[in-house]
Amino acid sequence: MSITAREIRLASRPVGEPRPENFELAEIQLPELESGQILVRNQRLSVDPYMRGRMNDVKSYVPPYQVGKAMDGDAVGEVVQSTVADFAEGDTVVHGLGWREYAVVDAKDARKVDPAAAPLSSYLGVLGMPGMTAYIGIVRIAEVKADDVVFVSGAAGAVGSAAGQIARLRGASKVIGSAGSAEKVRYLKEELGFDEAFNYKDGPIGEQLAKAAPDGIDAYFDNVGGDHLEAAIDNFNNYGRIAMCGSISRYNATEPPPGPRNLGKIVGWRLRVQGFLVFDHDDLMPDFTREVGGWVRSGEVKYTETIVEGFENTPQAFMDMLAGANTGKMVVKL
Repeated sequence: MSITAREIRLASRPVGEPRPENFELAEIQLPELESGQILVRNQRLSVDPYMRGRMNDVKSYVPPYQVGKAMDGDAVGEVVQSTVADFAEGDTVVHGLGWREYAVVDAKDARKVDPAAAPLSSYLGVLGMPGMTAYIGIVRIAEVKADDVVFVSGAAGAVGSAAGQIARLRGASKVIGSAGSAEKVRYLKEELGFDEAFNYKDGPIGEQLAKAAPDGIDAYFDNVGGDHLEAAIDNFNNYGRIAMCGSISRYNATEPPPGPRNLGKIVGWRLRVQGFLVFDHDDLMPDFTREVGGWVRSGEVKYTETIVEGFENTPQAFMDMLAGANTGKMVVKL
């Protein structure tokens, strides 16, 4: 069966903030399936902060996008052709070849999900990579325990919103979040159950955090870096733990931003700082599925999504996400 489909390519590498001219919408003829492959009609696409780093031609933990080639990222869709017994036409799968209308996927790189159990987009958010990232950071890296005071930066995003709720459900005595608008602060406190939240644009972050946590913090889930990391270090109790997930504050920087000026306190406060990547912790997937999946079903973990309609609007959704226009997970609906 011959299928013509569209894909979004990297047209040029951005300097600073990505712009529409950095993307190209192209039409291709799909190849015939080889043994071990499935053809998926994508239904929801994920746009995530880490993709910005892949637009640069620098060494990182994943290869950079190539100019003139299709970009990729997580997607969920329907199997329309299959060469393997484990996947049938009509199955719903999550895979890593987004930014396309149709994807030819090696079956070993696809995972079946149940569209009747949860909305499709949730498998790209709270029940997908962002939720798993939050779970790993809180449970394994920051080792949040009963009575900890936990601070989460970028708390209204897909990862941060899950991290704060997981920390609360794991027994934290207080969960504090930062966000970029009064509406997002309200969302964190009134809908997600954060004990305290503040708008980082309202004043010095360190002062706002000190007011929210007068007795200090014990764990910090870092999505932002920069001034948020500096503020967290200033407000730590002894033997605190930092889970370094991301640093979105510098993703579009054209010059190296100044680092936190108080790193010496890591020694004095005996802090532990650890970066992590979600795919290094696959062994936690059963625990994540059981624990967070159960909380989602019971309503104890809530989530919000920002849905953008139309495949051709994927680049704009990505740029808007980097600018903080989303609450919760940003998803493109095809």
